[in-house]
Amino acid sequence: MSHERLSTVVISGLTLTAILLVGIVIGKGGDRAGYASEPYEELQVFAEVLSQVKKHYVEETQTKDLVQGALRGMLAGLDPHSSFMTPDMFKEMQVETKGEFGGLGIQIGVKNNRLTVISPIEDTPAFEAGIQPGDTIIKVDDKPTKDLTLMEAVQHMRGARGTSVELTIEREGLEKPLIFNLKRDIIKIQSIRSKLLEGNLGYVRLSQFQEATVEDLSTELEKLVAKNIQGLILDLRNNPGGLLTAAVGVSEQFLESGRLVVSIQGRNGKKDEYRARASSKNYQYPMIVLVNHGSASASEIVAAAMQDWGKAVVIGTTTFGKGSVQTILPLSDGSGLRLTTAKYFTPNGKSIHSIGVQPDIVIDPKPAQVAKQESSEGKKDESTADSPAPSPTKPQAPSAPQDQDQAQPIPPDDLQLLKAVEMLKSWKVFKQLKPAA
Repeated sequence: MSHERLSTVVISGLTLTAILLVGIVIGKGGDRAGYASEPYEELQVFAEVLSQVKKHYVEETQTKDLVQGALRGMLAGLDPHSSFMTPDMFKEMQVETKGEFGGLGIQIGVKNNRLTVISPIEDTPAFEAGIQPGDTIIKVDDKPTKDLTLMEAVQHMRGARGTSVELTIEREGLEKPLIFNLKRDIIKIQSIRSKLLEGNLGYVRLSQFQEATVEDLSTELEKLVAKNIQGLILDLRNNPGGLLTAAVGVSEQFLESGRLVVSIQGRNGKKDEYRARASSKNYQYPMIVLVNHGSASASEIVAAAMQDWGKAVVIGTTTFGKGSVQTILPLSDGSGLRLTTAKYFTPNGKSIHSIGVQPDIVIDPKPAQVAKQESSEGKKDESTADSPAPSPTKPQAPSAPQDQDQAQPIPPDDLQLLKAVEMLKSWKVFKQLKPAA
């Protein structure tokens, strides 16, 4: 697939989200004349059922509602990432890749047939409340999620700014579900943040793959290069993905011209390849990529490309494993289909779907967090038996620096970032060693 087509191609960020934060591929709507000529004999049964419901159901029904319900069921029966969108939902999706939308600030997907939090977005109601990647949402208000499609769950989490929604969540390691009362807000995403760390190391936090991400990344990298950095950390933790164009553009910053970034294959077996262009910057710094379970889709494309080409050491925990591509097809009435049409493959030809990218060095902060929480609980138990249970641990997120020209401190409980800094410092030391005579 040529880069001339990249402007129309997008990969789903993470499945559906509570703010419907996804990437899209805008199709042409298909050859509708061709559909009418195909012998769909089974549609006769559908028409019979529709007629019987209209005539005999205990309450009056609207044909449009019945048909849309059937379409939702049809798409939901394919896989968790395919869905039918009403005209309003379709319009909203086209706007949301701009980086501002309403909701809770939480990306959701399906993992092991359960509605799972991919990641909260920094500085949003979900993030501030302490919702974490891997949490399982079992209820939205009083509705069990096992009875909802992804799209329906998203719709229940939506609402006007300032209105409330209650999420009941199961978390690994906790016996009882957690209940979060969240107020909806307007979500604004700053996709790129950068700062200078000790040891003259550059740090770039990429929280979402949006339309402006590649340009913003290029700007931030130029600032860091001007400070004579000796290494680079690219933080993709809790990044649910986004636009395929952005994933390719980010990878191009570090890959030589012609290097394969990702390939996409549909059921016809044909592969479309996305390669780094000659105009790419190709920065050659010792590099660490940080990932975790909340890194998905476009994030996994970048991490795998860096790993497969030996451009970076990947540190963290296994990524989410969202390796399928969704195409958005507009329909004649303004509605649309979100349809899984292909899987993507890393430069080495691996599919990470339901597997994820395996880090080169596994650093799992959970055991340390659990020990810290248990220690805190023990101290509270010693002081008073009536003390409330500790609130859920908020996901660690690097804050924006106060002074961009000064090296910023590293949060002492961010084990993955500490390891990355340690490795890059060692990298510099070993590089300076001279071979024995």
